[in-house]
Amino acid sequence: MIAGNRADLVIVGAGTIGGWASYFARSSGADRVIIIEQGRVGDGASSRAAGIVRAQGGTPTTVTLGRWSIEFYKRQFELLGTDSGFRELGYLILATSEDEERAGRERVAMQQRLGLDVRWVDAREAARLDPSLQPSSLRGASYSPNDGCIDPVRNVRAYSLAMQAAGVAVREGCAFTGVETIPTAPGKRVTAILTSAGRIETSRVLLTGGPQLRAVGDVIGVPIPAGAVRHQVAVLEPHPAFQVERKAMGFDLSGGLYWRLEDGGLLFGMSNPQEPPGPARSIDWSYLTTMRRRLARFLPVTEGLELRKAWAASIDYTADHQPILGPALGDDHAPIEGVTVASAGGHGMMWGPAVARVAADLALEGKTSVVDVSQLGLDRFDAEGRSRLATDPIALPFPKTTHPDPPQGGREEAREVPVLR
Repeated sequence: MIAGNRADLVIVGAGTIGGWASYFARSSGADRVIIIEQGRVGDGASSRAAGIVRAQGGTPTTVTLGRWSIEFYKRQFELLGTDSGFRELGYLILATSEDEERAGRERVAMQQRLGLDVRWVDAREAARLDPSLQPSSLRGASYSPNDGCIDPVRNVRAYSLAMQAAGVAVREGCAFTGVETIPTAPGKRVTAILTSAGRIETSRVLLTGGPQLRAVGDVIGVPIPAGAVRHQVAVLEPHPAFQVERKAMGFDLSGGLYWRLEDGGLLFGMSNPQEPPGPARSIDWSYLTTMRRRLARFLPVTEGLELRKAWAASIDYTADHQPILGPALGDDHAPIEGVTVASAGGHGMMWGPAVARVAADLALEGKTSVVDVSQLGLDRFDAEGRSRLATDPIALPFPKTTHPDPPQGGREEAREVPVLR
C-alpha cells in the first residue's frame, strides 16, 4: 500500500501518541502513512506506564481530553476487535489540608459545569469507596466513578493491531535524522524526511517521542521544552483486601503518590519533586521506601507487604503540565509548514487517544473539533521554556525546569516530601 518512499504523512515515534495517531490518520483518509521508530513499537514509556486514566483534569481542556480518551477506550473493541483493557474503578483525588480541600471543591465545581460525573466526598464516604483507606489520613476527596485504568502492554498491542489493520507502514530500527525544506514566507515548508534508512518524500510530518521529544526537535532546530525525569512504579504482593473487582483508585496529590488494584495486589507510583531532570537510570530504593511509609499512612493494610515487582522509567512532562499540540517553530519562531508537534506532557495513557486524534487532525487538516488547541502550541513558551499558561494543578510534582541535564550517578538520595498532618 506504501508507494516506495513517499507518504501523505510520516510520524516520528511509535509510542502511544504516534501509534494511535497513525491509526486515526488512516481512518481519516490519508492513503499512505509511515511511522518510524528508532527502537521497537511501544518499547519506551508506553509499555512501562501505570495506566491511570482520568477525566478529573485541573482545566477545562484537560477534562475534555480525559473524557474523550475514556470514551475511546470504552469503544475500542467495537471499533477494532481489540482493546487496551480499560477498567472503570473510580478515582479519589485526596485532600490532606485545608488549602487542598478548598482547591478540590473549586475544581469539582468547574468539572460539574462541564457535565463531568464528579462530586466531593468526605473522609467517611471516601473510606466506603475504598475500605482500605484510613479516614483520619484525609479531609475529603473529589471522586469520579467513571475514571479507571488500562493495561499499558495491552494498549501497545491494541494500537499495533490497529496500525496493522489500517495498513500503516511501520519501520522499526529507523532513526529520524532530519527534514528537507524549501523557503516560504515567513518560514519554510517540509518536502521530505530523512532517516537512517533513507529519505521519504512527504509534505506532512508529525513529531512525537514522549521523553525523547526534546531530542527529536533538536535534530531539526526546533526547541521543544518537554522534559524527562525518573518515575517509579511498584506492585505489592496479593492480599485479600485487593482481591476485589472494584475499589477506587487514589491520588495523594501533595505527595505525588497514587495507587490502584493490580493482579490481586496494589500498584503504586510516585515522582520525586526534587529529582533533577534527566532520563531514568535505576530505581531509587531510598525514595521508594519513603513513599511506602507514606502509602501506609493512607492504607495501613500495605504496611509489611512484600514488593512483587518494581521498575523505573523516564516520563515526559511540560512546565505547565499541559500537552503540546501545534506547528513546529524554529529557533527564530518561524513556522516549519507541514511539521506538527505532539506531546501528552506525561499523560500518555490518560490523554493519549485524544492527543493522538488531535495530532492527526492538525497534521492532515490544520484544525480539530476535539478541543480548542489555540493556546497549546510551542508559541506559549519563552526562551527559557516558561509557559504563559497557568499550570494544570492535577499532575505529579515534576521538576520546575525541563532542562535536560541527566542526574549524575543514576541514583538519588531520598528527598523531603510533605508530611501528613
